[in-house]
Amino acid sequence: MTTRRKLIAGNWKMNGLRADGIALAKGIAEKLAGASPACDMLVCPPFPLIAPVADGIAMPRPRAPIPATPRPSCWPIWAANTPLSAIPSVAPTMPRPIMWAKAAAALSAGLIAIVCIGETLAQRDAGQTIEVNRSQLNGSLPEGANAANTVIAYEPVWAIGTGRVATPAQAQEVHAAIRAELAKMIGAEQAGKMRILYGGSMKPDNARELLALPDVDGGLIGGAALKVADFWAIAEAC
Repeated sequence: MTTRRKLIAGNWKMNGLRADGIALAKGIAEKLAGASPACDMLVCPPFPLIAPVADGIAMPRPRAPIPATPRPSCWPIWAANTPLSAIPSVAPTMPRPIMWAKAAAALSAGLIAIVCIGETLAQRDAGQTIEVNRSQLNGSLPEGANAANTVIAYEPVWAIGTGRVATPAQAQEVHAAIRAELAKMIGAEQAGKMRILYGGSMKPDNARELLALPDVDGGLIGGAALKVADFWAIAEAC
């Protein structure tokens, strides 16, 4: 049985000015200086804040591939929604979905990509959840993707910023279906190693239950990642 180390990633999206980002980064760094959670940690600030946030965390920056040996760590910086123009090796006019192009560009540049997929409420109500996520995964995962250079995040659109969250049974069902589809695409071994994060309003009060699910390998945290105490509480839930 493959043991996948949990990954708690803070997706700041477009939140925060320079001072806010530095303060948040320093708060996380102070927590890490005093304890080591049983997971990897990561912050994804807006593209313009990468440098000041990295300085605020003041920890060695990670390089691909993902470490094979479990160890406490904070992977300080990945960019939230990196502009495609910042990685010129893939033109935005490619006849592929833009998410595929961005992921391919990241891999070709030696970076690690988080590929986000998820259904709308209308699609869930229509019973299309599994079909939609399989289709999005096939349309977004570039050639050469593997467990060392790619992370998948399941983000049900209806649960982002709404306060709603998938039940544990719903989350596990979709994560298991994603892993089964990955096995078809990249082989069972790599699928068993690839981390699949849950990204639909994970918070301190529901993190432990979600993180205990067999196919949930961490969280892609939105609003709760903007508060040091909440982000740290989620990491401790591992």
